[in-house]
Amino acid sequence: MTPETAKSPTHVFLGMTAIIASEPMQRLMELVQKVARSSATTLITGESGVGKELVARAVHYHSSRAGKAWVDFNCAALPEQLLESELFGHERGAFSGADTTKPGLFELAHQGTIFLDEVGELDARLQVKLLRVLDGAPYYRLGGVRKVSVDVRVVAATNRDLERAVAQGRFRSDLFHRLSQFTLHVPPLRTRHADIEPLARHFLAEHFPDLELASSAIAALRNHSWPGNIRELRNAVIQAGVMNQGGEITSQDFRLRSIMPPGIPPLTEVEDGPEEDCGNLEVMERRMIEEALAATGGHQQKAAARLGISRRTLSRKLKLYDSVQQRVAL
Repeated sequence: MTPETAKSPTHVFLGMTAIIASEPMQRLMELVQKVARSSATTLITGESGVGKELVARAVHYHSSRAGKAWVDFNCAALPEQLLESELFGHERGAFSGADTTKPGLFELAHQGTIFLDEVGELDARLQVKLLRVLDGAPYYRLGGVRKVSVDVRVVAATNRDLERAVAQGRFRSDLFHRLSQFTLHVPPLRTRHADIEPLARHFLAEHFPDLELASSAIAALRNHSWPGNIRELRNAVIQAGVMNQGGEITSQDFRLRSIMPPGIPPLTEVEDGPEEDCGNLEVMERRMIEEALAATGGHQQKAAARLGISRRTLSRKLKLYDSVQQRVAL
């Protein structure tokens, strides 16, 4: 770490505040500064909610492209038919509603950095086009007749096991190796105990500057397993602030229902099929999902945010449980 990084745990990367107090995060930021000096395509891995976008912003912040464009895009945010237009642009008349020519995000990121979050969600056709762009090949906008060339550093992130996806034929092997010239893994919050208190204090100051954390509150936060990682911690602090009746938040103000025994992994972002066995982990996950749905009045988007997973993952798991229940009934 640089002397400046060692002095304070709080840093700001492109407008996003980072808390770097724990040893695992300090080691990670040392790697970030090294990889930032290169032009290597970088893949950031880690569970949902651990701060992968923040790490991506730090890569751009410390790079020689820091003064150029930063463009971020969630590959799961749009339907598949709109992704190509968003990433690579389109010409006027390319499809119904294309009234003007629109440059894609790769063009907007020229000479800078583009961050592709949830890159594992790309379909096979777009995986091919992305691979060609990463290899430096010019490409066509949708409906275009003139090729576009860009100089862009690509940083991607995923909460999926892409090696497993490659083995299952759901992700191209050549694209995986092209994306992972250098891999940065963001550790889960449960392994970063020194980050929990300063993160909680940061969120509290942000939303409830007049409140303080009692020692019992800090102990409760440290003893929790945080399956939803930083997103869950932020939500817990905000909820505690809302529930608090005095000037100090205690352990009684928190609703930490998803505490898991040591050795049990957290709720994960995986794409399981109906053949997955129903062991203890699935029972625990199902109970957590049922509690989240009950707490949000059955609102799946809010329940997914509460759990620190995507709406799509929650929907998959609910379908899985329905499938298992139907097999049992048979």
